[in-house]
Amino acid sequence: MTEGLRRSEAGPEALLLEAAAWRLIALLFECPGPGWRAHVAALGRDCRDPALQAAAHAAQTEASEGLYHSLFGAGGPVSLREVTYAGGMRPGYLLSELGAYYEAFAYRPDSPEPADHLSVEAGFVSYLAMKQAYAAASNDPEGADITADAMAAFRAEHLAGMAEPVARALEAGGPPYLALAGRALLGRAGPPRGSPLPLGGAGSDNECGQAECGTV
Repeated sequence: MTEGLRRSEAGPEALLLEAAAWRLIALLFECPGPGWRAHVAALGRDCRDPALQAAAHAAQTEASEGLYHSLFGAGGPVSLREVTYAGGMRPGYLLSELGAYYEAFAYRPDSPEPADHLSVEAGFVSYLAMKQAYAAASNDPEGADITADAMAAFRAEHLAGMAEPVARALEAGGPPYLALAGRALLGRAGPPRGSPLPLGGAGSDNECGQAECGTV
């Protein structure tokens, strides 16, 4: 999302598209369960982002609970926990900080994963985009700006730090659907400050030219 869309002048439709894109990213990094494929397919059908659209399509045949746990479970090659990439920050402090964010915006993730799991954090960004869309539709520019500022800060402080290493690892050895999801994540979260761009074209706010998903 561009800087312009972060501010109160962003229209509800554009913000709902952004929310849907982040929701699809969150789903792609969840463990497949009952109804998971149908939900991913529903979001992917109307997706305008080629990477996310392709990821949603490939997930229908590639994704499995066993594959997910072999990659992301205990002893797996890729961690989806922010604490892994937090540079020595104590887990309790990180979880407390995330809890404060979630509490401030009444976010109640419907997930068994911990608060610093990538899917939970991406779901929070989707939730914030939806709250911003509601504020914009309600002619509440102050509320929209507060939510937009929180979204931008959260992405920079939390998601950006793990987007790059997760995307690198999945590009090197993950199944195509997760490699594509990693690219889409990095394109939106951006690399950490001071980091070289790891993947071709992935350092912009949205590597696919602001294309988003069209359903929530």
